[in-house]
Amino acid sequence: MHDVAARAGVSIKTVSNVVNGYPYIRAETREKVEAAIAALGYRVNVVARNLRRGRTGMIGLAVPVLSLPYFAELADSVIRAAEERGLTVLIEQTGGVRARELEVLHGQRRHFTDGLIYSPLALGPDDAHELDGLDHPLVLLGERIFDAPADHVTMSNVEGARAATQHLLDLGRRRIAVVGGDPHETVGAAALRVQGYAAALADNGVPFDPALLGDAGLWRRASGAQSMARLLDADLGVDAVLGLSDVLALGALHTLHLRRIDVPGRIAVIGFDDIEEAAFSAPTLSTVHPGREQIATTAVDLLLERIEGRDPGAPFRRVVADFAVVPRESTLGRGGPA
Repeated sequence: MHDVAARAGVSIKTVSNVVNGYPYIRAETREKVEAAIAALGYRVNVVARNLRRGRTGMIGLAVPVLSLPYFAELADSVIRAAEERGLTVLIEQTGGVRARELEVLHGQRRHFTDGLIYSPLALGPDDAHELDGLDHPLVLLGERIFDAPADHVTMSNVEGARAATQHLLDLGRRRIAVVGGDPHETVGAAALRVQGYAAALADNGVPFDPALLGDAGLWRRASGAQSMARLLDADLGVDAVLGLSDVLALGALHTLHLRRIDVPGRIAVIGFDDIEEAAFSAPTLSTVHPGREQIATTAVDLLLERIEGRDPGAPFRRVVADFAVVPRESTLGRGGPA
């Protein structure tokens, strides 16, 4: 920076202002500094600059597993949003294991990042105190903890599942099975989406039949396929399926294909998450788009506000992303949107 200042005939402060985008600099002065920078090949030492500010320029993103498309695509959206704001993302995978989720919150790695975007799977409402008194900025994602002392960005699980079920009901389906329900879960995405499913049935005077709730354990394609097979073997007269995630719905489609069951003629299928694969399956998968990009961008912005301390006394905020039902061939047939 000294060399740039000497070559341009300006002060070091002026060079710093140009490098940092300070707007109130004469065009002639800016041109001289930029020419000197180009001639000397000067590059800003970002690490040193961040250290002077007491920051690393890195944020953490902790998700359960990257092998599930939703979390992989969420990570991609967070990385792109962070890059646009000059931040680098350090990704940590917890495996949905309680000990690892706690380590992410309280471990030494937090010293290497300025803040954390955190999506727990093993922790629950009784663990909200674990987020209290943290010495680093935090934005919470997901549905496991709602009353934590942190900014929280989540999706419209109940409303999205309700709208997806209504889409099936509007097509005349009445024996709508759920793939992915967990009778033992009272918090989390599965419980909330089943709640939305039940609400839509009630809205339309359709009885709720617990036999139509297909437990799928872990949300994988294989478990979705197995749950669909059990529902078919039980001969429940299923005419539609709500997969509580797209990977479960894709697994259900696989079983229906193996058994040569017409989709959507005999059984219509809709998922949740709108992963990229949903638009390329055969048939293409109807789904609920949960606002993934909005979730990522909002989480990064909220975290950056906390990191920069723009309003230290601001109350914690909860943001619920917008959603949209995306009808495709698995409910509308080949004449429907691709």
